[in-house]
Amino acid sequence: MIELSYWTTPNGHKITIFLEEAGLPYQVKPINISKGAQFAPEFLKIAPNNRIPAIVDTAPADGGAPISVFESGAILQYLAEKTGMFLPSDVRGRTEVMAWLFWQMGGLGPMAGQNHHFGTYAPEKLPYAIDRYVKETNRLYGVLNKRLADRAYIAGDYSIADMACYPWIVPYERQQQNIDEFPHLKRWFTAMAQRPAVARAYQIAKDINDNPTVTPESRVHLFGQVAQ
Repeated sequence: MIELSYWTTPNGHKITIFLEEAGLPYQVKPINISKGAQFAPEFLKIAPNNRIPAIVDTAPADGGAPISVFESGAILQYLAEKTGMFLPSDVRGRTEVMAWLFWQMGGLGPMAGQNHHFGTYAPEKLPYAIDRYVKETNRLYGVLNKRLADRAYIAGDYSIADMACYPWIVPYERQQQNIDEFPHLKRWFTAMAQRPAVARAYQIAKDINDNPTVTPESRVHLFGQVAQ
């Protein structure tokens, strides 16, 4: 059994997509980040960075005590290795998938996230910041579009690289991107959306949080934390 600490964000969607694709038994534990649930001591034991998602594998491959994993990329790698699915075993294929997973973790996710923040959530609209992150998101879309010009999925076969990237493309309108400018990306995006497991993952999100909003009260939990 996989215990998934989850909220309805792009990083959360990555893991429900994998679990639905793999057919692994799992239990969702909603962590309402708008209400500060990510700071609860029991959550911090498995996610010391106070961010979702995190998992506890109650039946790890070595038969020992439960294993907890935080950071969405690490979780995808762990689950792929556990199941033998969506991550090639040969060195070349594995390296390719992992490179694109790291690309998403280090580039697409953080840049699109800053795009969301300054374009949507920041109380003061800063033109320089908005322009900076909208353009960088656009550049990254271009990278992915070129990558998909001659292949169905990011690393050839469907993999955790696709699961990692797709949720960060879903809010393309909020990122001020015109997906029609990226035809190969758009074709892949449409194919991803049509996968039954992806649809089930997004239905889970809708069932848990049908109206995701940021309120003045939730800002204290979502933005501007310091070490204390």
